[in-house]
Amino acid sequence: MKRVMVIGQPGAGKSTLARLLGEKTGLPVVHLDHIHWQAGWVARPLEAKLPLVRAEEEKACWIIEGGLSATWETRLGRADTLIWIDVGLLRRLWRVLARSWRYRGRTRPDLPEGCPEHFSMETVEFIWFILRTWRGGRARMGREFAAFPRSKRRLTSIAETEAWLASL
Repeated sequence: MKRVMVIGQPGAGKSTLARLLGEKTGLPVVHLDHIHWQAGWVARPLEAKLPLVRAEEEKACWIIEGGLSATWETRLGRADTLIWIDVGLLRRLWRVLARSWRYRGRTRPDLPEGCPEHFSMETVEFIWFILRTWRGGRARMGREFAAFPRSKRRLTSIAETEAWLASL
């Protein structure tokens, strides 16, 4: 396990798992939200993000967590391990709301400085995005997971995730 791709829908626990896996393995962790967002919650344009992600993908070792589906093909091609966190919609919604409350006014560790959590219209829009993309996003991840030819793990609960991490 040298190049690990962690996928899952918003609130699945990708950032937390990547951080814990990085601590356990010593592999460097790349949170794609650090590449996507700039201070003030300003999204970096795709043409600026792609070279940054490609530079991370080319490294010998990594754990890359996050979306940015425009880079999935190359990440999947380089990854030797794929981890799909596939937890239920209600758990994900709860996690998104809980982290917004927990970090309100502060920046989460998986985000760049200057992106504090807050409850606002953007939070409502993000919840709506989660609801709109639930089925389609999960189906796509399932297809990518099924087709991945190397080591892979699908995690569907906290207990399963903890047991898997403990087994490493």
